[in-house]
Amino acid sequence: MPEKRKIILASASPRRKEILELTGLKFSIDAGDFEENMGLKLKPHQLARFLSSEKAKNIAAKYKNALVIAADTFIVFKDSLMGKPHTIEEARRMLTLLNGKAHSVITGFTIIDTNTKKKLSRSVETRVYFRKLTFQEIEAYIKTGEPMDKAGAYAIQGTGAMIVKRIDGDYLNVVGLPLVSLTEALKKFGVNVL
Repeated sequence: MPEKRKIILASASPRRKEILELTGLKFSIDAGDFEENMGLKLKPHQLARFLSSEKAKNIAAKYKNALVIAADTFIVFKDSLMGKPHTIEEARRMLTLLNGKAHSVITGFTIIDTNTKKKLSRSVETRVYFRKLTFQEIEAYIKTGEPMDKAGAYAIQGTGAMIVKRIDGDYLNVVGLPLVSLTEALKKFGVNVL
């Protein structure tokens, strides 16, 4: 009897773990140590797919007969990319830039079958519209600590929901993993969740 294929989520994100758990699939986590380079000269969708692919390849090399799923999420505002802020000042700058405006959240994801070497990468974009915030509201939100490990310095699934006026597209993409696109892609690897 063939050995059952393992599913590995190549991410340290608790949000991605929670989203993937919605599928009911059994999986392990191996975040790896891939260093993202947001400065590569690629268009945003290409960059998201490339970074997720590199994360997946980094982990796939360690496993036999596994499906590795990796993702990368960032914000595109005008012509600049935003990842996670590293300081309170950076969080303040990001929130001030996005204040009262629309931006895109792009997540690239990659699935690699380490047995067959089959690989698939996709990217999903969601438009997010912030309401107009006062300086005091931005400061109060930063004090919650929530902005510090989130792309664009906000968490739509947390207190940040109060600063988002509306979205166009996949909500879970904004959280960090576009579940509809991912489950459609998993079918190509013989994994059906419904």
